[in-house]
Amino acid sequence: MLDESLLDAPEALAGADRFGLLRGVAESGARVRTAARGAAESGIPELSPDGRPRAVLVAGPSPAAAGVADLLRALSGGSCPVSLIQPTGVAPVPGALRWTLPGWAGPLDLLLVAGPDAADPGLAELVEQSYRRGCAVVAVTPAGGPLAEAVVQARGLPVPLATTAYDTEFDVEGAPPAAPGTLWSVLIPLLVLADRIGLINAPAHAVSKLADRLDQVAERCGPAIPTYTNPGKTLAADLADALPLIWTEGPVAGAVGRHFATELAGLAGRPALPAELPEALTTHRTLLAGALAAGADPDDFFRDRVEQSAALHARIVLLREADAGPLSATRAAQQLAEERDTPLSELQPSPGSDLERAAELLAIADFGAVYLALAGTE
Repeated sequence: MLDESLLDAPEALAGADRFGLLRGVAESGARVRTAARGAAESGIPELSPDGRPRAVLVAGPSPAAAGVADLLRALSGGSCPVSLIQPTGVAPVPGALRWTLPGWAGPLDLLLVAGPDAADPGLAELVEQSYRRGCAVVAVTPAGGPLAEAVVQARGLPVPLATTAYDTEFDVEGAPPAAPGTLWSVLIPLLVLADRIGLINAPAHAVSKLADRLDQVAERCGPAIPTYTNPGKTLAADLADALPLIWTEGPVAGAVGRHFATELAGLAGRPALPAELPEALTTHRTLLAGALAAGADPDDFFRDRVEQSAALHARIVLLREADAGPLSATRAAQQLAEERDTPLSELQPSPGSDLERAAELLAIADFGAVYLALAGTE
C-alpha cells in the first residue's frame, strides 16, 4: 500500500526518511563531481595505456559492482568484453565473500575493483591473484585502507572512493544495502579510466554535463515538487500495489532497468521483473493473462482496507533511450498492454549523450524507488 498523501508532504517525507535516501539521490550530481576530482588527482588522466585490454573484469559486492559492470558493458557498445566476477561465500558480508579470476585471465586483461569496504579481505586476495597473473588492476576504494594498500603492492592504481558524511548511516541494522548515490561514486572514476583507454567516450566535459543532468532531475523530482509534475513521485504512485514489469529497449535502458529492479527490491522491498524488448513480449505474455493480470481477481468489496493489502497486479514500465524508430518494438509493447488491459508507464530521457540519457533514467528510477520506500506502508 502507498500513502499518496505523504508524497506531497515534504516535512512528513523528511521525517520518514531516517536513512537520508532522498538526500543521497538529490546529491548524486555532487558525488559525480567529487568522484571526477578524485579520479583526476589519482593520476588517471596522465595514464599512457598501450591499447585496449582484451577483456575487462569487474569485481566487488552488490549492488554497486553489478551496476558498474552492466553500465560499462552498455556504454562501451561492445568495443571490449566486460564481465562481472560473481562472488562465492556463506553470507553477503565483508570477510565472507571470495572472488576468483577466470582461468583465461592474464596480462592482456584489466581488473576493476569496486570496493566500498576499505578492509574487504576477499577483494584483497583477488588483487593478489591478479598480480600473480599479470592483470592490470584499478580499484575504487576508501583511501588509506588495507584494500588500497594491497592494490599499491600489486602495482595497481587505487582511486579514492567519493563519500559523504551520511554514508555511515547505512552501516546499521535494518538499513538498505547501500546509499543510492554509491553507484556514482564507484562508476565515475571507472568511466574516466574507460575514456582514457579508449573504451568509452567520457571526457571531462561529458562527465560535467552528466552531473548537470543529475542536478536537473533532482530539481524536477525534489520533495517540494507536487506529484503531478514530479516524475519520481508519479512513478512511485504508478507502482503502488503493482508488480512492475520493467521492459527496456536499448543496451543503456536495459542496464538501467536491471538497476531499477535491484533498487526496488533493496530500498522499497518490492519485487520487479526486468526484461528487454522484443523478448519481453514473449517471456511476460503469460503473466499478462494469469493471476497477476490487471483484470484478474477483482478487488474484494469486503476487504479490510487498513489491515489487508490489495492484490498485486502487473504494470508495465517501459524504459527507452530515444524515440521509437521503424525497427522499435515499442508499438508492439503498447498494443499488447492495451490488449491485456494492463497499465503502462513510459520513461524516455531528454536528448543528449549516452551518458546524459543514462544519468536521467537512473536518477528518475532512483527517485521513484526512494519515494515508494518512504510512502509505502505495511
